[in-house]
Amino acid sequence: MRVSRLMLVTLRDDPAEAEITSHKLLLRAGYMRRLAPGIFAYLPLLWRVLQKVSAIVREEMAAVDALETLLPQLQPADLWRRSGRWDGYTAGEGIMFHLVDRQERSLGLGPTHEEVVTELASDLLRSYRQLPVCLYQIQTKFRDEIRPRFGLMRGREFIMKDAYSFHADEACLRRTYAAMDGAYRRIFERCGLRAVAVEADSGAIGGSASQEFMVTAEAGEDLILASPDGRYAANQERAVSLPAPPVPLEVSACQPLATPAQKSIEELCTAHGFDPTQTLKVLLLLARFAAAPPRGVLVCLRGDQQLNDVKLANAVTARCPDAGALLEIVPLLADHLCDPVPFGFLGPHLEDPALRQGEARVAAAPMLRLADPSAADLEAFVCGANRSDEHLVGARWGELCPRPEVVDLRAAQPGDRCLHDPSQRLEAARGIEVGHIFQLGRKYSEALEARFTNEAGGEEPLWMGCYGIGVSRLAQAAVEQHHDADGIRWPVAIAPYTVIVVIASSQDPVQVALAEELYERLRVGGCDVLLDDRPERAGVKFKDADLIGIPWRLVVGRAAGERKVELVDRSGDTGKRELAADAAVEQLLGLPGASP
Repeated sequence: MRVSRLMLVTLRDDPAEAEITSHKLLLRAGYMRRLAPGIFAYLPLLWRVLQKVSAIVREEMAAVDALETLLPQLQPADLWRRSGRWDGYTAGEGIMFHLVDRQERSLGLGPTHEEVVTELASDLLRSYRQLPVCLYQIQTKFRDEIRPRFGLMRGREFIMKDAYSFHADEACLRRTYAAMDGAYRRIFERCGLRAVAVEADSGAIGGSASQEFMVTAEAGEDLILASPDGRYAANQERAVSLPAPPVPLEVSACQPLATPAQKSIEELCTAHGFDPTQTLKVLLLLARFAAAPPRGVLVCLRGDQQLNDVKLANAVTARCPDAGALLEIVPLLADHLCDPVPFGFLGPHLEDPALRQGEARVAAAPMLRLADPSAADLEAFVCGANRSDEHLVGARWGELCPRPEVVDLRAAQPGDRCLHDPSQRLEAARGIEVGHIFQLGRKYSEALEARFTNEAGGEEPLWMGCYGIGVSRLAQAAVEQHHDADGIRWPVAIAPYTVIVVIASSQDPVQVALAEELYERLRVGGCDVLLDDRPERAGVKFKDADLIGIPWRLVVGRAAGERKVELVDRSGDTGKRELAADAAVEQLLGLPGASP
């Protein structure tokens, strides 16, 4: 391909809309253009990158016997209602674009395809003899992001590889899950990415186990917590750890303490010399559901700990199975209550408050009462007295009130001790999620009645797994991990072109003739090669070559008459070298990944 025909338009300045380095470089280097927030056109250079990523994905999916298919992007709402996800994905801050057609049928633009593929499986997979089966597709997905940002990292339209497996038993599911884990590691390694596998929360997809693959980068939205010995890594949403031991509270009996206007843990400890580990933090929250009235939630944490919102949402969802989708959990405010409560002085023995909607009293279920182990394990603690300007010192579970149900709710932090080895302390790194694999179990097959006949002749729901890779996100993550002050430095395997031949002076017929010869030899030899034949100054061409990140630059300049050229390694490993033109061609044709 000749650069003069590439429709290449580069920018010298960072676009105002771009926030992180990879976003800036992809726009400046002419890889994409924004049409609207979160919606981008993939220009020819980026499309070549995405095709190369997709080719690697296809090869590794074939290696684990996955079959490629293409599923509809428009999905009937009825399928999502049967799985129980329609309300959660469309109401409130749901991420599904949805519409009503001219026959008044509700439809959604697919953010994911569990329902569709399960419906197909229920129709096509009838016997254990047909199992296991794994289907995958590479397709555009749609998500109505509240705040699209960071280019392809959080867009409203993006390219994704999603795979779905079906099994006769859980052991088979686990084997495929392990095979996909290996395939994903090979994909990221072949794409030139440094990725780490971490334990993750299953989120709205659901399932019994899941694992994310993170590309480590400072611009990552996710916080990874990992042990120095490499034996543990998790997304902070899922991470577990040991908090620091509490300072014992030396008291003989529970006593009231006047605490005027001391509503926060910090104010309380500063005024009376308590350590935060001796205090109990009580949070009063309101959970809203798609198919049930709102419900109060009382959470107890140790005073030095922070609540993990994802763990709380999972705990509430598990304890309210008939309430429909959990729409949100928000702080319970005075406006939600029929009678006032002493916010800032709450204790775990607070009686269930009466809730209201507007001016009407709500017939609510009893409050969910949950305690993190950091709070539940305290022998004696300081807590609110449920009276304004007063706390209790030396309160104990069983004497003050029953111990709430114990569930892990705290947010693990860098520096916490590791569960597997308390001598190890969690270290933090930023990561970009590029892949996620799930053991779904029977969540969708039970909801959509996807059943098969087992070896004994009985019927049972299929076992399922699902496995996603953000193809377009992976491409931008590669830029975030591989760039320098001059531009992108693509890994050879996914670079749009392997070599760019630059004519230093397009006015010199000797340079032009040699460049054309080398370009043709490389092209015929199977190398992905660009020829910069533009009538621009050499400096402009060099800057553009660095910016767009082609791994190798072959410069045909003043030494063309001697059939000598300059070979530049964009990675910087070998730098610049002058060598014979024939030797340069031989070296470039022998590069790993030089041929498509």
